[in-house]
Amino acid sequence: MVKNKFKKILVLGSGALKIGEAGEFDYSGSQAMKALKEEKIQVILINPNIATFQTSKALADEVYFLPVNDYFVEKVIAKERPDGIMLSFGGQTALNCGLALHQKGIFKKYKIEVLGSPILSIELTEDREKFAEHLRKINIPVPPSGSAKSFTEAKKIAEKIGYPLMIRVAFALGGQKSGVAKNTKELEEIVKGALAISPQVLIEKYLHHFKEIEYEVVRDLEGNVVTVCNMENLDPLGIHTGDSIVVAPSQTLNNEEYHGLREASIKIVESLKIVGECNVQFALNPHPSPLPKGEGALDYFVIEVNARLSRSSALASKATGYPLAFVAAKLGLGQTLLEIENKITKVTQSFFEPALDYVVVKIPRWDLAKFVGAVEHIGSAMKSVGEVMAIGRSFEEALQKAVRMQSGLVESVTDNGFQNKKEVLKFLTIPTPRRLFALAAGLKDGMSLKQIHKLTGIDLWFLYRIENIVKIEIKFKKQFKKNKKLNKETMLLLKQTGFSDKKIADLGGKTEIQIRQLRKHMAILPSVFAIDTLAGEVPAKTNYLYLTYHGTHHDVAPLGRNAVIVLGGGPYHIGSSVEFDWSCVSTALALKRQKKKSIIINCNPETVSTDYDMSDRLYFENLSFETVADISEFENAPPLIISVGGQKPNNLAKQLSGENFQILGTKASDIDRAEDRNKFSMLLDQLNILQPKWISFTNMNQALKFTEAEGFPVLVRPSYVLSGSAMRVCYNREQLFNFVKKAAVLSPLHPVTISKYIENAKELEFDGVAQDGALMIYGISEHIENAGVHSGDATIVYPTQRVYASTEFQLRSITKKIVKELAVTGPFNIQFLVKDNKPFVIEVNLRASRTFPLLSKAMDANFPEVAVDSFFGRAKKLHFKYPKGVVVKSPQFSFARLLGADPVLRIEMSSTGEAACFGRDYDEALLKSILSTNQFDFKNKAVLLSLGGDLYKAKFLDTANTLISLGYKIFATDTTAEFFKNNKIKCKTVRKAFEATPNALNIIESKKVAFVVNLSVANKVNEHDEKRRGTDGFHLRRAAVDNQIPLFTDLHLARAFIKALSRFGMKDLEIKSYREYLH
Repeated sequence: MVKNKFKKILVLGSGALKIGEAGEFDYSGSQAMKALKEEKIQVILINPNIATFQTSKALADEVYFLPVNDYFVEKVIAKERPDGIMLSFGGQTALNCGLALHQKGIFKKYKIEVLGSPILSIELTEDREKFAEHLRKINIPVPPSGSAKSFTEAKKIAEKIGYPLMIRVAFALGGQKSGVAKNTKELEEIVKGALAISPQVLIEKYLHHFKEIEYEVVRDLEGNVVTVCNMENLDPLGIHTGDSIVVAPSQTLNNEEYHGLREASIKIVESLKIVGECNVQFALNPHPSPLPKGEGALDYFVIEVNARLSRSSALASKATGYPLAFVAAKLGLGQTLLEIENKITKVTQSFFEPALDYVVVKIPRWDLAKFVGAVEHIGSAMKSVGEVMAIGRSFEEALQKAVRMQSGLVESVTDNGFQNKKEVLKFLTIPTPRRLFALAAGLKDGMSLKQIHKLTGIDLWFLYRIENIVKIEIKFKKQFKKNKKLNKETMLLLKQTGFSDKKIADLGGKTEIQIRQLRKHMAILPSVFAIDTLAGEVPAKTNYLYLTYHGTHHDVAPLGRNAVIVLGGGPYHIGSSVEFDWSCVSTALALKRQKKKSIIINCNPETVSTDYDMSDRLYFENLSFETVADISEFENAPPLIISVGGQKPNNLAKQLSGENFQILGTKASDIDRAEDRNKFSMLLDQLNILQPKWISFTNMNQALKFTEAEGFPVLVRPSYVLSGSAMRVCYNREQLFNFVKKAAVLSPLHPVTISKYIENAKELEFDGVAQDGALMIYGISEHIENAGVHSGDATIVYPTQRVYASTEFQLRSITKKIVKELAVTGPFNIQFLVKDNKPFVIEVNLRASRTFPLLSKAMDANFPEVAVDSFFGRAKKLHFKYPKGVVVKSPQFSFARLLGADPVLRIEMSSTGEAACFGRDYDEALLKSILSTNQFDFKNKAVLLSLGGDLYKAKFLDTANTLISLGYKIFATDTTAEFFKNNKIKCKTVRKAFEATPNALNIIESKKVAFVVNLSVANKVNEHDEKRRGTDGFHLRRAAVDNQIPLFTDLHLARAFIKALSRFGMKDLEIKSYREYLH
């Protein structure tokens, strides 16, 4: 056994969650740190993501909530003096930062060893042209390609290779700005966009309808190699693997293809001397030209190699049960695969290739409807915000499960709302999130498999499986129409093909509960199977489980009443992200204190909660009533915790309690009183608590009467939402009519709530835990932006900065009333508006909120732990002291990834993640947190201001003077410039976006300015109006985002940021660890 020579290791995290770099690094970083702790090494972590589990006290010895860039990392290195650094657990962010430090000679200067793969190999895989050259040398085929640093160079290469072409970006995240060009016009568009964010583009032959296959390879220092998993994209090449439906193990390769690609991946990893984990992506020709002997030659190309843990490694790890990140961290320390224990069997070592006796299907979760104007088309640049993974004993079973997990709104691949055959054809031809459903619809409409295969390039094997689902459904419908009976044989076939009780009920005109009872009466129940990494050869010691109808036994016995089931949050999506996973994991761990066993149910492969050692039992399953009820009944009905996984598990309260499952904490009937807009508003009236004036209406006349009495703007919330938007601020009658017509179902059963929208109010969050209606612990945080920005998109500060003590006193007494009335036990969150020192209640959530990890870490009090104590009646009132420092949370937006989306803040959430930093005071914490979510250049002393409306201009005057005193050159658009000149402020006028060059866009595109402030008057134009997308403002905002220049669209945040700049330069920001801020 190698004696460990490292005392202290620095691990770089990936920062805020964004499209292309999300929860998979929370999970891999956490696993790596567990491995280091097991070796008794001191771990230092730099990661400003306050919502992830890896920045909890449990893992690293010191956590620095600081931006992951070369400046701050060097400062931490100088202070902490680690012996080694790990770069492969923080995605592209950590890798790019490590490369920058290496080039500056920082590692040499401080004698730091880069653990894992050699830095030269990493550099090689990141420089696309050099890497292609390296592969050619070892006889590994790569597509004909060339690299370019300008459009002129790109055009020359294009002429040489010939269209269609694939354009990729060096050193970029998740295929950002890459694309397929079929002609010179498209080439120009993609190349110019790509060169805005990267110095180099790679242009290669586009391999139309080739299959995309991936291998995850692990290698140790001695050269021992295993391929942990191979995966196949259902979609052909051209769709980013993060946006693709992925199947493991591959289903359509023959023996030569499987082994040929496996050998090639090992050869590549060997040539790079990788230590740890590596992901190799291949393009495979499904129709190779035959050899003289009559067999097909293996015709493939390597398209990508990631010398770090990636999204695919998280999936491979969860699909096989092989803890890739844990093993990679140990290999980085110099251990070999023969020395590292297999954590699942606990008797074998890690030098083995997992065997799978099941099939895994991953489906991405997109939320494109949340972004105004975003293009639905998917391609080589990733757009999804999360993913689900389903396990089954047949492809059909796993696919149907995954479809249900993905949104919770669809029951089967056969559910689709296509209008006609023409629309089906459109969605088959253009890849979008709806393509899978178009496949089933096309087959239902009688299209042939060959036709669909030709259009989509999807392998016939997959199409036959989907056709099987369609045929079984059609047959059952016919049979049921004829004799109204559902026999045992048909029921079992439907369940094995992945149909849910609810879907069977819909097909047969029954209710879900009726089908459930019939199924139980027929003794058709799912089997509980374990994932053991070795297909049953060695018994597994860890309980990593899934349900299937292709079984006649269970692999485990029930845990019984001493267990508690914790429901996870499902796939990450806009509005529900890693914050809820943090609460789930913290809750599962806290159950140990109550001497309870924890069972987690979740279906998201990029989370810590779905890691093998976070709970006593893990079910990789859907969060639907049927699945939760099946698991609960198998486990002998342990109590359930539904209040820590966000809104999804919370929505099951009524159904679970109606079927007599025990829910810990607040009663389902009280949850309903808080969730139902009408009941809740009436409750506030009874308690004499102020709320914005409201009515609920079932016809438009009632709504118009209300607006005549109260005036516009109004906030409209449908109780039953059709698509995308759940609420909207309307400024006039036309907007009100348009929104209700588009988004809501108006009927006596589904009233719509309309309330007075209070402008220029402050928004505050009140988070807490109660026990039997009494408050146990709470924290109040303040939004920097005025109300009207979704709390998930707001910049939030704790403790509050601009709130009177008398206001806080009022909030406390209102909260106590509400908590008592609803008999709250467990977590809750209340959102308040404050105007003229009068608090109004706008919303109550009787569950853990997005701000739970922020407050828990800022107050050094674990809210989920207190919640678990409250469930068992053991919580004590906590008196806490205010922290010495201040913490500010900044949202992370991924607008740059979403073509056509307008980067403007609304009442609907659009951020994909968050970062938070501590500081001596508000200004310092704010500046650090904005630096964590933006690329800001302190040396560039120029700014572009475009301020709409007289009020904004007047309110910005003092701030403009501050900029001048800081030595900034101000560029301003027409009316803003005129106003400044009249007020003796020096500035340069720039033309509007559509006017002759040089105009505002040129200034942004040539990166002449450090940041852009664009304030537009409240949306008097309809948000979804084409007119709005054609405005100057839109083009200005898009240009800033596309060129990675910080953009401020809120007056309060822009002023706060500039004030912070006036007090702190980069060198003035202190480098302190989380522990130092607490003590």
